[in-house]
Amino acid sequence: MNEQTTGPARGEAVPRHPTPLRQPLRILDSQYRPPRLFRLPRLPRPYRLYEATALLLILSGLVHLAVFAVGGGPWNGPVSWRKPVTFGLSFGVTLLAVVQVTSYARVRPRLRTALLGVFAADCVVEVGGITLQAWRGVPSHLNMETSFDTAVSMTLTVGGVVLMVLLTVFAMASFRHPPTGPAGMALAVRSGFAILLVGLASGAAMIARGVVLTRTGHQDAAYHSTASLKPLHGVSLHAVLVLPALAWLLSRTRWSETVRWRIVAAAVGCYAASVATTAVWAVLRY
Repeated sequence: MNEQTTGPARGEAVPRHPTPLRQPLRILDSQYRPPRLFRLPRLPRPYRLYEATALLLILSGLVHLAVFAVGGGPWNGPVSWRKPVTFGLSFGVTLLAVVQVTSYARVRPRLRTALLGVFAADCVVEVGGITLQAWRGVPSHLNMETSFDTAVSMTLTVGGVVLMVLLTVFAMASFRHPPTGPAGMALAVRSGFAILLVGLASGAAMIARGVVLTRTGHQDAAYHSTASLKPLHGVSLHAVLVLPALAWLLSRTRWSETVRWRIVAAAVGCYAASVATTAVWAVLRY
């Protein structure tokens, strides 16, 4: 005879089963994690060393700004505290930006590590030479007065050429393969490097014109020949920082990818317009 159990026997405790709704909710609560926003990639140790170098260069610029505030002296001209301040800050920020931005470019890790190592060392040499000459009270660039000044000036010139080559290699890598990253980052990286190439070209023009004037005996004219190109050089040099930083900040919002891409595209257009304006002004004043 088959016995069928229709319920608990008399006197037995009734088992308490969770309601159909509470158990799934409890499971969902334990497994739920808030959506992670896009974060900067964690860099390996060599790249952290490069970032530390960049921060030291920025600190050097700030220290010399304090020196200028305390000691005074001219801000403009071939001999001034402006140069160690602006070059320390500019090279530090640029090195910091390039270390981060190249993580989105498709460059082989060993090659990227080597190129960034040379780039970081070159930045230190450039800022170090400019700072040394500022403390000596003599011009850093285009100075051929003594053999030591000529050696420093030529070192800075060669260092500038090395910087141009390295940054051009990174720019070509960003255009060869689409950079990775959140919405708008590929456009920001490519546009930043493209505008940076304009800054490198203006820097090469300043060096070339100054060297020609120096070699032909017009030393004073060489010191002042770069004035018209400095705004173009300064504005275009930092696009590789501003535009990718904007794309990264937008990735931390909850706006759609389409909206974020359009904002980056508008920023690229505005930045390109500012570069074009300073380029026209430079040509008219050249």
